[in-house]
Amino acid sequence: MNASRILQVPAVTFVSFCAPLLALEIHVSPDGDDTNPGSPERPVAGLHRAQEILRSSDQRGSEPIDIILDEGIHYLGKPLLLEAADSGSKDAPVTLRAANGKTAVLSGGADLGNLDWKIHQGQILMAKVPEGTAIDILYVNGKTMPMARYPNFDPEAQYFNGTAADAFSKEKAAEWKNPAGGFMHAMHKAKWGGMHYRITGKDDNGELTHEGGWQNNRPSPPHPDIRFVENIFEELDAPREWFLDTETHTLYFFAPKGLDLSKATFQTARLENLVELRGTEESPAQHIQLSGLTFTHAARTFMKNKERLLRTDWTVNRSAAVFINGAEDCLIQNCHVREVGGNAIFVNHYNRRITIRGCHIEQAGGNGIAIIGGQGAVRDGLVGYGSRTTYEKLDKTPGPKTNNYPAEVLVEDCLIHDIGRVEKQTAGVEIDIAMHITVRHVTVHDVPRAGINIGAGNFGGHVIDFCDVFDTVMETGDHGSFNSWGRDRFWKLKDVPNDEMGAGKYKDLPLLDVIHPITISNSRWRCDHGWDIDLDDGSSNYHIFNNLCLNGGIKNREGFLRTVENNIMVNNSLHPHVWYKHSGDIFRRNIVFDSYRPAIMPDTPWGKEFDHNLYVSKDKTGPALPLAGQSKRDEHSIYGDPGFLDPQAGDYRVAQDSPALKLGFKNFPMDRFGVTSPRLKKLARSPKLPIPGDPEQKKSKRDRREHQWLGAKVKNIVGMGEVSATGLPDEIGVRLLDVPKDSAAARHGLQKSDVIIGCNGKKTDTFADLQGHWHVSNEDVELEIWRGQESQMLEIKKD
Repeated sequence: MNASRILQVPAVTFVSFCAPLLALEIHVSPDGDDTNPGSPERPVAGLHRAQEILRSSDQRGSEPIDIILDEGIHYLGKPLLLEAADSGSKDAPVTLRAANGKTAVLSGGADLGNLDWKIHQGQILMAKVPEGTAIDILYVNGKTMPMARYPNFDPEAQYFNGTAADAFSKEKAAEWKNPAGGFMHAMHKAKWGGMHYRITGKDDNGELTHEGGWQNNRPSPPHPDIRFVENIFEELDAPREWFLDTETHTLYFFAPKGLDLSKATFQTARLENLVELRGTEESPAQHIQLSGLTFTHAARTFMKNKERLLRTDWTVNRSAAVFINGAEDCLIQNCHVREVGGNAIFVNHYNRRITIRGCHIEQAGGNGIAIIGGQGAVRDGLVGYGSRTTYEKLDKTPGPKTNNYPAEVLVEDCLIHDIGRVEKQTAGVEIDIAMHITVRHVTVHDVPRAGINIGAGNFGGHVIDFCDVFDTVMETGDHGSFNSWGRDRFWKLKDVPNDEMGAGKYKDLPLLDVIHPITISNSRWRCDHGWDIDLDDGSSNYHIFNNLCLNGGIKNREGFLRTVENNIMVNNSLHPHVWYKHSGDIFRRNIVFDSYRPAIMPDTPWGKEFDHNLYVSKDKTGPALPLAGQSKRDEHSIYGDPGFLDPQAGDYRVAQDSPALKLGFKNFPMDRFGVTSPRLKKLARSPKLPIPGDPEQKKSKRDRREHQWLGAKVKNIVGMGEVSATGLPDEIGVRLLDVPKDSAAARHGLQKSDVIIGCNGKKTDTFADLQGHWHVSNEDVELEIWRGQESQMLEIKKD
């Protein structure tokens, strides 16, 4: 017998069966009726009707109330909006949950029902749909079908499941009668995310006209090769593809062999948000729980992704299948978010003490979990990478300006994979303009960019602990499994030289926004297309310890007060890039497999402390002179065999007689990475384990020698580090290492750190190219240079 009490309407009477007293219940079933009272025997049909019953109860807040969803798909005609009026209390929460042992699916789509399919041509079928039907995603038997596209969908292709350089070409467009309504997709020119456009038609010359391309805060032309188009009728030529003719209300579908149309289900996505917990700081939604539910069929949002997030590389669209705004003490647990077109879960603006636990997120078009505050909460919040201010104009008050940001959010025991299926500047967990966010025992893999990303320093206090993050940066470049930026108030002030930042009256500037330290610890990282941990532009106030880095090493670029200690960098090392003179950085008691890999570093001692590091070697002992020669520190760092216990099985603890222990290194757990619940552990993958001493990261084959040219010292751009340090899209160009004031190069306007990437309209990928193009011209020369991470043209009159 059910020991709970059943909430009845309209009289709102409660029937007590037996003690102990459990939650009041409102039952919802796809087969229910909204005239029913919501009992187990007579459930209501819709969640909005259940919400009406909830609000009519005078027991809300004094006794727990459960809205229980029975087995099946619960279609939402509009988002379910849970507000302050739906709140519970600490001891009496309001819970929306699946019935015990049942799979309750909340769908933001619609079932197209029994379609009357007719043959259009070959295997292409056609069926009429109701007037006004809009289909952005088509699901057949629960799986996403690709829109008619060029090139065809290829599950093995690295980028966008198939790309072609001629996808936007005039020649290709000539094959299309009316491409308006189609979409153009491409990678950013430097592969810093994706760019998307809506086709509006063709001009008089037959070229495609379009709008869009605003999905990246570092604007660029679309990548010349990594491109595809979709929603073009003439490209309906492969199994599983579909096209909706909105004028004739006809759905076309290339049916794959073996599909039984009489039994197949056809569903669409309509809503962006399925369930919203929405309140305000003054009147928050409180003590509401979502438990054991499946969320699916949310619409794609890539054309709405246009809000520029301060000086990060990101734009964002504030929507998600589960959207949380203005809530306190709410819980999302054991939920499954799958096959959604945009973000899966979004914690937006003011929120406090939100917990996301035990959730499985897969096949999302955007981010897995985004935790992002309002930009008005940031003092002197500049927008755009190139925006700059001055010390005199700077607001020097530490911390946030308002409370409109998430704080004390916990993401725990979650499995996130195969997200960013449409939008590429995304992350498994994205944190921006927030404080005290904890990400613990989370597994992230198969993502196009970072697994975990912190977009800016404000306001710190985050803890990344016991995570397992791998198979990241799968479609982009110049990034890491963990990535951060720190383009905070102090960064790139117009009137403060870099060598003075962090000292004297500028000493406290780096901590104006990142007021609490950020911790990355006890986690396992693997990035095969970048760095395992990538602290980029200005990232400051970090403590990084007890991390096992399996491939890409750790990168620290221009920032302050970063302590990196007790980490293992298998087959790699530290990548210091472009440091400030007074960085205050510490690198100690780490195990590295290679020399440091600097990019544009000063020839002075690095940071505050570099010492007691072990340089792995099977046959060398004694001082690690290469490290000391680079850092001008590392007085006590040595070569040695760490004596890993079982690296082939991923156990990189060291033996009791290891020289690492004598340096102060301490073993940390190797069996606690990632998700912990048995249900998710069965689903989670593990990273590929490297062979120690056999680095898979290929070193560049480009010529590394330095040359003299026009009185300047120059060299080819070599390696991923220099590519990242200069912001170039690839290993191209010739960098000026030193430009004496009296040199011909200086007279012609060239500067130290310029990169020459073109000469008279021809590429200068190497110094040999530059020499050839320069000498072949007896007239004035036009150089294309890369300065300040953007292209400029420089006219030179030859002597």
